[in-house]
Parts: sequence; structure tokens; C-alpha cells
Amino acid sequence: MGRRQTDSGGGAKWSLPVLLLLAFVSCSVVYLCLSVTFGPRRVSSISTSVDSSTADSVGGGDAQGAAAGEDDECCRGTEHLEFWGSAVKWGTDFKFNTSRECCRACKAMCSGGDGPCLCDSWVFCGDRERCGEKFGECWLKKQKDALFPTLQESGDKVIWTSGLIFGKGELLPDCAPLSVAYIVELLGSRHCAGCKFYRAEGRGNSWDSEGNHIVDAPLGPPFALIQGTLEAEGVTFKKIPTEACPPIQRGSVAWIGSGPEFFISLANHDEWRRAYTVFGSVLPEDMEIAEKIARLPTEPEVWNNVNVSVLEKPVRLRLRRITTTQGDLNLNTVA
Repeated sequence: MGRRQTDSGGGAKWSLPVLLLLAFVSCSVVYLCLSVTFGPRRVSSISTSVDSSTADSVGGGDAQGAAAGEDDECCRGTEHLEFWGSAVKWGTDFKFNTSRECCRACKAMCSGGDGPCLCDSWVFCGDRERCGEKFGECWLKKQKDALFPTLQESGDKVIWTSGLIFGKGELLPDCAPLSVAYIVELLGSRHCAGCKFYRAEGRGNSWDSEGNHIVDAPLGPPFALIQGTLEAEGVTFKKIPTEACPPIQRGSVAWIGSGPEFFISLANHDEWRRAYTVFGSVLPEDMEIAEKIARLPTEPEVWNNVNVSVLEKPVRLRLRRITTTQGDLNLNTVA
């Protein structure tokens, strides 16, 4: 997929409350502040076609792990990692055969609508030989801060597999733990210089307001998405392996290839057939902000023979965390 640099423009700034990526969520704990400035663009294209030999390609064949069901894909943990924290279920009396069963048990305690999330992390021992009597133990835990869980130990000698569960409308550590770990690293760095949206395309006449494709309408252009980069200056970005690749729905936040380019989808893109790692989602009530970005002034460009719309003034992002008195873990933005 094509990439190029362009010269930066002027230095004007203005504020816009953008409910972005993992940060496009309900109003509670973590907020993103962003401003719009002129600046250089680093681009990778998204279209309806895909070249399976290229990591940055978009749209075509099934990605690694796509054969599994979405629920199975989105119950992932990290091996050789043990989280600490207050136990809500003791593993000595709570056992399963697989880590996914342990993960689902935690999810069941964190899916009560608007109620509190009683379990936000799980620890499982799944190596029968190394675990011995501990094999199958499933410890469900509650962290003081689920974004920064208490780590007991990590490394090849650790026999445990651990995972995180966030509540409604947030990042998806159960689907894409490595992706979410990078976002948390950005939050910890307290800046995201270089992060920005640079491409914006509305739904046109191809998708309705709910993101459903209109029968016999073309699949773009425009492609119903806003695209940007999360490569921050001073933070080393390592390519992220393919994680869960559920179908792209309206509000999905996903990497292009192995990142750091990403997009927020404004429509349901069944034609992209599970080709992208989805690591966050935007709540339906917040999608109007994404639509507003898609309506900002753009100029036409051609990337790899694909017509795209590039923002005249890229939307630059600055990440900041604010904890509310409710103590819930959500992501949002403020002006």
C-alpha cells in the first residue's frame, strides 16, 4: 500500500470534540483531547480490493484466525504473564479446561448493561505438565486500574496466561491484547505527537445512515471511513501481529496491516471479509462526531490507483487520561 510524505502547511489550530478510536466511547474515565492543525501526511490506502501478499492491503481474504467464531477470537490472553489483583473467584475452587472458558467466565461478570464490571482480569494455568495440580485453575480478579493492571511476574518461566476485560464501548483487550497494550503505552507517554487523521470519506450514496450497504450501489469511492496514524514521535512502534479480525462494522476501529495506520469505519464492510485487526469500537451515540470529521474539507488524491479524499487540515490527536468520580473505565474525548 502506497505511502508518501507531503510538506507541512501553516500553523493554525482549532478544537474539535472527536470521539475517536478506542477513545470514541461513553462518557466516563479516559478522555482524548485533540486539536486540528496543518501538518505532513503519511498515508496508506484503504479500498475494496486486497493484495494478500501486502501487510498494508485492505479489503480481501480472510486473516489469520478468521476461521474461529468471533466470540472465540475475542477471548484472548497473553501467555507467560500473571496479573495480581483482588480475587473475585479463587482458582483453587474454580477450574476450566481452556483459557477461553476462563475468559468467558470473567466476561459474564462484566456484561451487566450499565451495572459495575465485577471482573476485569483473569489468570489461567493451561499447561498440564508445568501446572501440575494447578492445571485448569481460573482466577478472576478486579484491578484497581484495569488500564494499568498489577503485574505479578512475566517471562518464559511463568506458567500462567492472563487477560483483561473492559466494559461496554471501550478498547478490546480480549480481542487484541497486543494492540491495546500499545494504546496504553501511548497513554502512559502523555503525548501522541504525530498522531492524526489525514483521510476522511463519507458514506456517499452507497450506505444508509445505519451503515447498511444499499443494494446495487458501488462499494466506493467514497469508502465510508476516517483514516489516520497512531505513530507517536518518541515512542517506538513495533509491527503488531494479526489479532482478532471480526467483520468490520459501523464503528469498528482497526489497524491497516500491522499498524500504525488505522481507521474508523462509518459503515458495515462485509466485502472486506475479516481482513483487519479490530482493537476498539465507537458507541452508536458517538458516531455523529466521526461523521462530522468525514464532512470536513478534503482534496482528491490517487493512492495505488485508488481515488481517495485527503483532509485539507489533518486532525491531530493528543491523548490525556482523566479519572472521574464514578471510577468506571471508559474512553471519551473533550474539546
